[in-house]
Formats: sequence, C-alpha cells, structure tokens
Amino acid sequence: MVASLSALGYSLPDALADLVDNSVSAGARNIGVEFTWAGSESWVAVVDDGDGMSEESLVTAMTVAARGPATDRSPVDLGRYGVGLKSASFSQCRLLTVCTATSGEWCTRTWDLDLVEGTGEWRLLRTPPPAAAEVLERLTEGRLQGTVVLWQRLAGYQGAGEGDKRTQQQFYDETDTVQTHLGLVFARFLTGANRLTLKVSGVQVEAWDPFLMSHQSVRRLPPEQLPLNGLAVSVQPFVLPGAQRLTDAEYTAAGGPRGWLRHQGFYVYRRDRLILAGSWLGLRGLRREERYNLARVAVDIPAETDAEWRVDVRKATVVPPVALRQHLIRLGHMVQKEAAETVRHRGRIAARQHSGPLAFPWNVRREGGKVSCKVNRRHPLVQGVLQGGASDSAQVRALLRLLEETVPVPALRVLHEMDTADDPEPFGGPGPADAQAVEVAQQMFKVLLSQGRTAEEARAMIRTTQPFDQLVGFWST
Repeated sequence: MVASLSALGYSLPDALADLVDNSVSAGARNIGVEFTWAGSESWVAVVDDGDGMSEESLVTAMTVAARGPATDRSPVDLGRYGVGLKSASFSQCRLLTVCTATSGEWCTRTWDLDLVEGTGEWRLLRTPPPAAAEVLERLTEGRLQGTVVLWQRLAGYQGAGEGDKRTQQQFYDETDTVQTHLGLVFARFLTGANRLTLKVSGVQVEAWDPFLMSHQSVRRLPPEQLPLNGLAVSVQPFVLPGAQRLTDAEYTAAGGPRGWLRHQGFYVYRRDRLILAGSWLGLRGLRREERYNLARVAVDIPAETDAEWRVDVRKATVVPPVALRQHLIRLGHMVQKEAAETVRHRGRIAARQHSGPLAFPWNVRREGGKVSCKVNRRHPLVQGVLQGGASDSAQVRALLRLLEETVPVPALRVLHEMDTADDPEPFGGPGPADAQAVEVAQQMFKVLLSQGRTAEEARAMIRTTQPFDQLVGFWST
C-alpha cells in the first residue's frame, strides 16, 4: 500500500496543491509553503491559520481512505477520495508529521514509512522524532489554531550533503515552479474581496488569469449551461487579444508557464479550484494548432459530478462525460474558429476605423487547399508603375520598398498554422513616418495626381492605404 500510494504520479507542485486544498477547505486565509535546506535533513512544510482539527479528526485525516468519495462534504471542501494528504505526502517524503490545533492545544501524529515497512504494521506515532518536534515548535510558535504538515526525509535528497551547492540550488529552484503552479490552480482564491494569501518561502503567490478578464480587448463569447444529472456545467468561451493589442509584458504573461500553444483549450474548474489547464480534452476534431492560440474556455463542473468527469486522485485530470462531448466539441470548434478569424482578419478590423476600405499591396487567399500570395494589381502605386512601363526608376524603387515592408506574414502564418509574437511592422510600426515611408507616399501622391485626382483626393487615398493608415505624414491632414 505504501509503495502504491507513493507511485500515483504526483509532481511536487501537484502534491503541494493537494495540501493547500486541505488548508482552503479548513477555512484558512493565510497559507505558507516553507522550504528549508539541510542536506538529507531538508524539509518542506505547509502552514495555515485554518480551523484546525480535533485529535479524533486528526487520526481520521491520517488514516488511509477513512473518507471515501461518497462521503458527504461541505460546499467548500476541495477533497474527494480521502487519500490526498497521505498519497501526496508519501510521494514526496518518508516521514510525514501533522500538527494541528483548534484553540491553542496542539496535537500531533506521525507516519514513519521506514517503520511501517520494517514492521509490516500501520503504526501511527503520537510523538514525532526530535528533529520534527524542533521544526514544529518553531512553526507553531505564537499560533492558537491552524495546521502544519511537515515533510522530512524527502524523496531524491537522501544522502545529500548540506554543503552540496548544486543540489541545494535544485532544491530552491523548485520554489519557482511551485509558486507558478499554485498561482494557476488557486487563481480564483487569490483575487477578490476575501482573497486568500498564499506564500512560498515568504514570496506571495500571484494569481495567473488565463482569460485576461481585466483586459478591454478580450472577447467573451456567449456562455452556456450544459445539463448533467439535474445539475449544470457552466461553459464560458474566451477569445484573447492578439500580440498587437498587448504589451510585451502582457503577451509574455498571457502565454503562461508552458507557452501559448499548450495553454489553449479548456480550463476545468471544480469549486473554483483548477483541475486541468489548457487541453482540448481528447475530443474528436479538436487539436492544438498555432492559429487557435487565442482560444480558451472556462468549464465549471459541480463537485457532485466528479464520478461522471472521472476526476482522478491527484485532481489533475478529467474525462468529459459522454453526454456532454458533442456540446463541448461544438463549443470548441466555435471558439477555435473565432480565434483564427481574429488573427486572420486583424487588417479588416483596422479598416473599420477609417472612412473607406483599406488598399493592401498583397492579396492572400487559400483556395482548393493551396495558399496564394499575389501583388494587388489595383493598388495605385502598382498601377502607376505598370502604366508607366517601369520607366520611372523612383516609382519602381518605391514599389519594391512598399512590397518589402508589407509582406503579409500574419495572413500567411494563419493559413500555414504557424505563429510568433514578432510580426514585422511596416516602416517600424504606427507613429510618425520615417524618410523612406514619406518617399514611398510621395511617389504614390505623384501617381494619383497623374491619374487626375486632386491633391485632397490623393491624400485621402493614401490615408486609407496600408501601412499609411497607421503612419503620420503629409497625407494625414
């Protein structure tokens, strides 16, 4: 049993998230995850100011599977199988001690797995080893209630010397990974009026919002309530703003710890706790592609439907119920389509800000499964060069420069299912035009005048031509 519980596939961040679940369920408002290096005596602890447990409740909590998935739970209880504390802890350590109090009187129980395996008996110790007692005294000093979960004899660090700097650095590097993971899993608890304070080694965990709900450019598609066994599964699709509407810092943060591609898809929540982040749930026809990077969908499942969703022991994976799969596939395709259209037609969005249609130097299309990219023969500068027989070298140079600056990278990328954040901006991007941009515009101006337009008409046409609609120059007034 010990070996089985130790091999359930917990990562360190997953295991600590399971302990934080217990703290949240106990009404804690302040939770600290502490890492302390001491070679093979290193330890990790989760300390909270929750309601604590009576001695009887502590013994129940330390008993494997004392509470199964059918046990009635409070509306704020994040548990499910009754093995989270033990399975998460046994996956990371050989010595587990829990110390808890409800009104100033602390009681303790310890599992020593070396003792359990050596004796073949489940001996739950009332008195912790001296090294554990010393740590607990420090962590509970001045506290009247709450719970401390202490891990010692950590997996992977047995035999490590206290002076081993490389291993010490690896140990503390884990804090960054844990901090990021907890900020994702408990994001909803870390925001709002009654928000939870969660720290890792004294550093406050910041919530990561995968839906950028505070950004004015995010699009919320119509939400739906999907019926399941008399309850409702809430689904809210989002289309995030593209890189051009985000600062560099916003874009990097929105990509998440695993990058844009791996964070598209469904986000499944159970009682506001994230179970699964960024997955298309293995649903037919839904797969990760770069053009869908802006598509994210929040799914809130009632805890009473855990069995239907097959929530696992680690609360890290789910399988969508058969009754909901067609609905989820439909919603997934819808948000994917909207996300791809947002990237593909960003030029059309810009066009709505102007009085007339924008003129683009390139025409990019996909027909018959093939992508074509051709120069727009109706563009005024192209017409001027063609009509003049290419005799004016200045016009030719201006046309070539314009074509170089406006290569349709975004459209080609979408059609070829590729993506990067560093799209080239024509002539350096929006703002005052540089000398090269002005030269190209002047040649266009000359061509338009030669075609019989007035000066005002010529400037108006330039203003509605890419990329001059985003640049400031003589055509702007």
